[in-house]
Amino acid sequence: MSEICTALHHLVKQAPHHFYPFDRSNLPQNGVYVVFEKGELAHNTNRIVRIGTHNGQDRLFSRLNEHFVNENKDRSIFRKNIGRALLSKSHDPFLSQWEIDLTTSKARQTLAPKVDQVRKKQVEALVSDYIRSNFSFCVIPIADYQKRKYFEAKLISTISNCHICRPSSTWLGLSSPVEKIRESGLWNFTQLWKDSLTWLELDSIKQSLNLE
Repeated sequence: MSEICTALHHLVKQAPHHFYPFDRSNLPQNGVYVVFEKGELAHNTNRIVRIGTHNGQDRLFSRLNEHFVNENKDRSIFRKNIGRALLSKSHDPFLSQWEIDLTTSKARQTLAPKVDQVRKKQVEALVSDYIRSNFSFCVIPIADYQKRKYFEAKLISTISNCHICRPSSTWLGLSSPVEKIRESGLWNFTQLWKDSLTWLELDSIKQSLNLE
């Protein structure tokens, strides 16, 4: 599996990379985003540390904003996982409150009083600073929703199945309380260790990226 993962890494290396703050006009409306983290390397290039996509049509930019801009960990599992790792690394007891999901109005009514809102705002700012300073991404344009979800799953599995894609000893994810993040070396904990990409599917990604 390492050969196809090597080829994948060097393929996405050729795609335009985006850093915060990113320009909406430079992004497709739909696609699968491939995330890289400062200091993480594999296959003699930047190691892929997260794969993601979006649910609604033409909502790629909105989804990326939920990760990089909007300070609400309940709208971004990526933000929540970064916060988990930061808090766990510093042995911060606020982690138990960070885990509380306030998405629904009922939860906000019943559980919000149990959360230190001042501390939550501070942690959200720390998460934003970490994400904006350490992550970049490229996008594989894919218009069809089912195809996006299919390739998202295949990409995650391809990387998690690769014995070369291992995190550095200083990778923040090693402090995560989520075992699958620590084990996989990815900021993902679903679609791990399943079916990898085929060479034909990798060629389809190459065509989507419009690369020679």
